[in-house]
Amino acid sequence: MKKRKLIFLMLCMPVITFFTGVFTGCGNDDGFADVDGQKPAMSLETEHIQTAAGRRFVIAGTVTDKDGIATIQLECAELYLNKTINLIEIYEKPLETYELRYGFNLQSNETGDRFTVKITVTDVGGRSVSYEVLVTMDGDFENPTFTVSPDKTVTVLIKSETKYSLSFSVADDRALDYVIIDIPGIAGFENRKVDAEGKRSFAFSEKIILPDRITDYNVRITAVDRKGNETVVNSIISVSEMPDFMKMYLADVATVAELNSDVFGVPMRIERTGAYRYKANYYCQRAGTEIFFLPQKSDFSPICFGLDPEDPTKLTDDPETAQPIVLDRANVYYEITFDIKESTYDVSMYTVEDAVDPIPHVYGSNSLDTWNDGGSWLQEFYFGYMTGNPEHVLRFTQDKTNPHLFYLDDPLYLEAGTRMNFVIHNWHSHGWWNYCTWRVDNSDEPEIFGYYGKEAKYTNPAWTKPDQVGDNWTKPVVNVTGNYTLIFDAHLERAKLVPAN
Repeated sequence: MKKRKLIFLMLCMPVITFFTGVFTGCGNDDGFADVDGQKPAMSLETEHIQTAAGRRFVIAGTVTDKDGIATIQLECAELYLNKTINLIEIYEKPLETYELRYGFNLQSNETGDRFTVKITVTDVGGRSVSYEVLVTMDGDFENPTFTVSPDKTVTVLIKSETKYSLSFSVADDRALDYVIIDIPGIAGFENRKVDAEGKRSFAFSEKIILPDRITDYNVRITAVDRKGNETVVNSIISVSEMPDFMKMYLADVATVAELNSDVFGVPMRIERTGAYRYKANYYCQRAGTEIFFLPQKSDFSPICFGLDPEDPTKLTDDPETAQPIVLDRANVYYEITFDIKESTYDVSMYTVEDAVDPIPHVYGSNSLDTWNDGGSWLQEFYFGYMTGNPEHVLRFTQDKTNPHLFYLDDPLYLEAGTRMNFVIHNWHSHGWWNYCTWRVDNSDEPEIFGYYGKEAKYTNPAWTKPDQVGDNWTKPVVNVTGNYTLIFDAHLERAKLVPAN
């Protein structure tokens, strides 16, 4: 019997040893078995991430370990990044394969140039391996931006020498590569490639001699940066005799850059009163203000109406010779009427007291007996910049000299690519809508800020101007990041958003 017991024990010992190995493993106190006892492995999608301040970057890759992955740690002291992904806590077991995809948001004011993120993978046996990902702040995600470009349609008048100065400026947050100018039918401008030399900004201007005949030319300008991002603008050059322009603008700035640096409102849209005839009403804040009239918005060329130097009682359309109309009295409204076919014009003025607007109450007043019952529905009457509802309005400041003129004291900080969404609206503590409000003629390209939804009992009876807008909120896209000043004239129904000084 003793022999049989000994044999039995000897036979059983290897079996006991085998099962002990399955449940304990080598140096593993968590109850998970070793399979191959090897370190984890990781295949990164990239070891170099190019990004930029204010953007989100993602570290991605595939992690494998036959024994089972326990944790993944990501560290970068400079970015205050210290993240541990505990797979056992998340999945209640270790995983043999894990698809890592960890996103991190960089601060918009980040000033560093390069960072190293250390990734440490540890398996259930305590074995670990580390990898490094280089993060640099030289990513290029933005398309080039045309800061100056031709209008959608540009009219060139037939003259003894019919010419057009093609001008544009383009910028990129990193580096421009080249620009392609394509004007089919114009020699030298069919898919013409111009090297931008890796610069962040590039300006082009060249005179084009055009055939002396009525025709249209399609213009396509493509700007490409070093990353391959591109932006295209299209225009039509219309060669003709003097047309009857449906739109005309007043320019009170001196440079092409100022014509194009606004979000909206510069140059200022004026009124067409009949065939070839126009009327401009304008508030002059500074004596000596110089103005021109333009049928295109982005340039003083190819047509600019100003005084004829050979006969200042007449107008000329030649941008190379036109002299400005000088407004020599401050703090008054001017009215200029002109005929571009007859080249005639007339200038008159009127006071701010003679000007009217549709504002129903004294700005800042709190005696608002709207219903004639001795009560008041509003603590104080004011209006301003509104993006949500009447409870939240950025209040306008009323100009001390001209009660029709309003502006925001604090500039609006706007980032490139932002699509705005606002109206000018009265404040109210619990949402009194459209009591005193202005909408626009075109949300994407606002030119007229018309008084909207008015009723006779709410409106100054002297205000007889017809409705010119629908329920259109102001939604232009900002081209250049910066601080902007909003200015509004209730008499003119005009607003402009221009770079703050």
